[in-house]
Amino acid sequence: MQPDISVQNLNKVYAGGFQALKDINLDIRRGEIFALLGPNGAGKTTLISIICGIVNLSSGKVFAAGHDIVKDYRAARSTIGLVPQELNTDSFETVWDTVTFSRGLFGKAANPAHIEKVLKDLSLWDKRNNRIMSLSGGMKRRVMIAKALSHEPEILFLDEPTAGVDVELRRDMWDMVRGLRDKGVTIILTTHYIEEAEEMADRIGVIREGEIILVEDKHVLMRKLGKKQLRLLLQQPLEKVPGELALEPVELSGDGFELVYTFDSQQEQAGVAKLLRTLGDLGIEYRDLQTRESSLEDIFVGLVHE
Repeated sequence: MQPDISVQNLNKVYAGGFQALKDINLDIRRGEIFALLGPNGAGKTTLISIICGIVNLSSGKVFAAGHDIVKDYRAARSTIGLVPQELNTDSFETVWDTVTFSRGLFGKAANPAHIEKVLKDLSLWDKRNNRIMSLSGGMKRRVMIAKALSHEPEILFLDEPTAGVDVELRRDMWDMVRGLRDKGVTIILTTHYIEEAEEMADRIGVIREGEIILVEDKHVLMRKLGKKQLRLLLQQPLEKVPGELALEPVELSGDGFELVYTFDSQQEQAGVAKLLRTLGDLGIEYRDLQTRESSLEDIFVGLVHE
């Protein structure tokens, strides 16, 4: 199946010589939620802006829904909806008018029923006659999403869409995003809430200093790079890790009451059994044990600081 977005050997060099993107190659599948993660300044927004036709590329090719974004700009752009980080709506317009106008910008015939559904899905229906200036920051964010959905795009970019949005509304938004994905809309997400990417994304891409350093299925990524920890709460404190455990990845807490054993989540857990047997042989008793698996945030932090 042809990817919905295909980025080939993409580079972006600004006039001052700064290279924001370096040989980016990326295919995003139709109907998936793809999370693009990276620290501030990594190139996430630049990449999105190029695909959406806001920033010019320096070299390479980009295709959206099969359309070359340079040679066939109008067709490519009409397939894309963008929710940018910045809140840039006309403060004096009503919610209804600004969302309806956005649909018209793409040459789409008026469809009040579709606009009504979008506003209801985003809990904006009761605010449809309010001017944008009267809305809260969270409400304005919802209006930005409604504008992006007004022309029924095949591809939706969400650049930090839940910044400044309360937890309940964030959950409502993600329910809507899942619904769009189920209808075949391709969704590209950037977020600083890593738990959102962990919950929502089908695949994860990590960008660092303008380069894609990893693209992987979320579950495969967490299985490959994840770690597990076994934490043992001891009955009596230890002064140091016993010599019999010196070669194991075991750490002792500062107060001596806790042993932490870290192991690869892909490996067999024979090491855990060996550790517990050794503690028994040494007469070291524990009153509780806990296990913890790496989150996507742990993996992300490790990758960008490698």
